[in-house]
Amino acid sequence: MRWDNLFSDLESQLEYGLNAEENDLHEEEERLRLGRLSLRDRLRQMVAVSDRGANYSIAFVLMGGTTVSARVKTIGKDWFAADVCPVAGAGQTQRLRQCIVPLAAVQGLSLTRRQIRHSLESHSPEARGAITDRLGLAFLLRDLCRRRTTVEVTLQTESLFGTIDRVGRDHFDLAMHEAASPRRDAEVVGYRLIAFDGVVMLTV
Repeated sequence: MRWDNLFSDLESQLEYGLNAEENDLHEEEERLRLGRLSLRDRLRQMVAVSDRGANYSIAFVLMGGTTVSARVKTIGKDWFAADVCPVAGAGQTQRLRQCIVPLAAVQGLSLTRRQIRHSLESHSPEARGAITDRLGLAFLLRDLCRRRTTVEVTLQTESLFGTIDRVGRDHFDLAMHEAASPRRDAEVVGYRLIAFDGVVMLTV
């Protein structure tokens, strides 16, 4: 009987040791996974969860103190596109605005506990490899330039309205004019070369 108790005790100790080792290994793997996460990874995971029905807006804190609440639709290589949520009490006629934000302009995200939990979930394999993952901000700006879209460019110190005339490697030319006016030479009040690094947000 004493031998039975001894072997039972040894078996329990061995099982406890194996479980503890397995738990330690799992915790270390999880620490390594979290250590590799980028802000973009966590944002992309929240978008994936939102696509499955969560449908929530995210509060972004941008360079210069700008804050915006938006529902992210697409994430590129170094930018994201989103629908800007209407301001509470602004009325039903407010036009839905769409914005493009360079990831470098994001200083932080103000999240709920639920959003934090969603952002830390493991990425599904099918979430990787999308074409938009490889498209940089310059590509997107060239498309806006080609379409002659009037944009509002938010910088840290000011906001400018105009049309993008051309896009370089790290900057673009903005022909400034009134928001309600099309881009005509007679309507242009000035030109500005704007570095990508200075852009906080573009609204279309």
